[in-house]
Amino acid sequence: MDDSPQAAAAPAEAVTESAVRAASDVRSVVSRLRRRMRELAGIEDLTPSQTAVMTRLDRGGAATTSELAAAERVRPQSMAATLAALEERGIIRRDPDPHDGRKQVVSLSAEGRERLMGDRRTRQEWLARALDGHCTEAERRTVIEAMAVLDRVIQV
Repeated sequence: MDDSPQAAAAPAEAVTESAVRAASDVRSVVSRLRRRMRELAGIEDLTPSQTAVMTRLDRGGAATTSELAAAERVRPQSMAATLAALEERGIIRRDPDPHDGRKQVVSLSAEGRERLMGDRRTRQEWLARALDGHCTEAERRTVIEAMAVLDRVIQV
């Protein structure tokens, strides 16, 4: 019986070589793209968790700490720390929950929304120019199709 860490981590089913290669390539490219986007937006002072919460609040609207923690798959204590850091920067605000006065709902402040929109515009403009200048129309369509595939994969 093999008790090595590799054996313990081995999946029950074999994974195809192409899946391993695709996973490695996607992880590498996404990591580099994320770093580049963070540089462009000047958000080095925010953690990836803080940025994710800002985006979630922008897209999903106000939420409780527990709802955010569940959505981001972190412990409520971790989410509370993330929210405290965002609140300290004036990026979020807390209001009484209209359905349960014992709770608070968190939303983006006006400053947080402005910052997010400005950062998003900067990143989108750079990426659109890069895709336009370095890719053919067929390659851009391939990127669009690949994004749909990746979106489907992460929904699992």
